[in-house]
Amino acid sequence: MTNRYAIVIERGESGCSAFVPDLPGCIAAATTEAELRELIREAIEFHLEGMALNGESVPQPSTEFEYIDAQLPAA
Repeated sequence: MTNRYAIVIERGESGCSAFVPDLPGCIAAATTEAELRELIREAIEFHLEGMALNGESVPQPSTEFEYIDAQLPAA
């Protein structure tokens, strides 16, 4: 079975990181976004496997996201 979890990607000066709002504590960091996407996918699978092994119920994805346009103040 496959679930689709939302991730939040944050970019920094030396790389990027991601977290999964529906899975607290599930994070990854990398120097490139391509590497990050692979690592966060692996982290999600590892996190879910650990939950199942501990007898915890696996949460269904519930986070929704969208972008909102906002006017910037005049300089």
